[in-house]
Amino acid sequence: MSTRIEDYALIGDCRTAALIGRDGSVDWLCWPRFDAAALFTKLLGTEEHGFWRIYPSAEQVETSWSYREGSLVLETRHKTHLGEVLVTDVMPMGEGSHLVRLVEGVHGHVAMRMEMAVRFDHGSAMPWVSRSELGDLRAVSGPHKVVLRTDVPVRGSDVMTTVADFTVQAGESRRFVLSYAASHQPDPAPVEPRAVIDATDQVWRSWSSRCATGTAADGLLQRSLLTLKALTYRATGGIVAAPTAALPEGIGGERNWDYRFCWIRDSTLTLIALMDGGYVEEARDWLAWLLRAVAGNPEQAQILYGIGGERMLPEIELAWLPGYEGSKPVRIGNAAASQFQLDVYGELFDAIYQAHVRGLPVSADGLRVGLAILDHLEQAWRQPDEGIWEVRGGRRHFVHSKVMAWVAFDRALRMHERDGRFTTDEQAARWCTIRDAIHAEVCERGFDPELDSFVQSYGAKALDASLLLIAHTGFLPQDDPRVVGTVDAIGRGLLRDGFILRYETEGQTTDGLSGDEGAFLPCTFWYVDNLIGLGRHDAAKTVIDRLIGVFNDLGLVSEEYDVKRKRLVGNYPQAFTHVAFVNTLLNHARSEGPAARHGRKTPPKRIPD
Repeated sequence: MSTRIEDYALIGDCRTAALIGRDGSVDWLCWPRFDAAALFTKLLGTEEHGFWRIYPSAEQVETSWSYREGSLVLETRHKTHLGEVLVTDVMPMGEGSHLVRLVEGVHGHVAMRMEMAVRFDHGSAMPWVSRSELGDLRAVSGPHKVVLRTDVPVRGSDVMTTVADFTVQAGESRRFVLSYAASHQPDPAPVEPRAVIDATDQVWRSWSSRCATGTAADGLLQRSLLTLKALTYRATGGIVAAPTAALPEGIGGERNWDYRFCWIRDSTLTLIALMDGGYVEEARDWLAWLLRAVAGNPEQAQILYGIGGERMLPEIELAWLPGYEGSKPVRIGNAAASQFQLDVYGELFDAIYQAHVRGLPVSADGLRVGLAILDHLEQAWRQPDEGIWEVRGGRRHFVHSKVMAWVAFDRALRMHERDGRFTTDEQAARWCTIRDAIHAEVCERGFDPELDSFVQSYGAKALDASLLLIAHTGFLPQDDPRVVGTVDAIGRGLLRDGFILRYETEGQTTDGLSGDEGAFLPCTFWYVDNLIGLGRHDAAKTVIDRLIGVFNDLGLVSEEYDVKRKRLVGNYPQAFTHVAFVNTLLNHARSEGPAARHGRKTPPKRIPD
């Protein structure tokens, strides 16, 4: 039995991140970037695939943990019948790549044990381990090197693991610092644990102090925005969907994807969450990453890119890893990068427009990139695509994709009305014609009068949670009977124990994959947004409380929730879920749904003090 997903904490340095279990084990860490090969891969395998654990030797231990307020510094307390220790874990935000673990005696004395197995290349490469001239432990494999510095004597075990046994008295401390460098470079410079812990804590606290307030759950709002910051690659501004790969959407199933990349799909909602949450600089960096990533031939625009804007993300299966709780295959890379999705064009233009409305300048080059994409979309919108959910069962005319194509032309027209320096009236007239044609086609072919609902694709009977975004985009007003009918139909057809599925995976939807998946948490937040927009505030509050109930005790959440097993599933922590939570919480505090912003030409009203 693997550690439950909700029993992991996240620490990171805005270059990469680690998952640490409640049991004190680092089970996932990719160095030196989010998308690098992992050297601790127990998350998707066993201890032989790499881990680093520090824990009390006693059999009966009471453990509690928390982040420092407004920070990503993790503190874990272990109590035994003889004493108590505090373990502080952090990845410093300064120069170099380090994971610092400080063990401090609080009272009494506690016998502790440290175990470490470094396995580079996703658990497949056992390193050559040696001592440096200073006595530091050095592990090297190919291009990779890590150095362990500690004031505790360590030794090798017969299972190719480094171990240490030590006792911490009240007032004493023991330090462990693991540092990464390329193997051809000198060993990383040492760091002083207390100094970097305090400095990093101050960086996070300073950043989080700017967070919006005035909601019913300000602490969780701040934690979600901190998580988004932790998932941001500081060099480029790209935000990874999650720091993990191949955590299953259904335990034991094949729906296991690599999420350590950046999705265009997430662009508008992420931009809004950052700006409305109080983080204009991060929103600007995210928009700049978007425009750099899609620059080039519009026909070659992808649905996802690497954190630096990389296009080639080949998908491979790692046969040596058994997968999380036997969920195979374990996939690295993502073949969805080669799919055609119409919705990305609307996402991109909506992001540009939302930035403009909120006072965030968009460069002339950025606008020209957008215009080139529109030229391509004038013909491409008529084509079937793989849709927002990246189905692998063939292209169709997905309703959400067509709606987002409409969004692209609608936002271009709004931009023209606000600032016509880069567009002409002739272009605007052509866009208006196309926008109206898309709207008419979707309303005619995408709405089923018998169901009183829009449907997943033209001619289908299946529902799809992406249809909850119709009012969000301004395609139709929130109170349009067709929107109300769709919201109610999804509430009847896709709601499972209070959570919304993306779509029904059995029977009527062919996504090319076997097995089921959990309820999709971002879609449940979209459902709440519609309830807010329809004035059903009590029902919205009920669902918000239910959603908050599946966050772990640190305020982290994954992509999906298994309503049968009552546990989180999917990659973790999931940026898209935290984005949806931020937006929904702010919408609820303002008592208005996302559709309201399309009826005005100014940013959303501030939350009352």
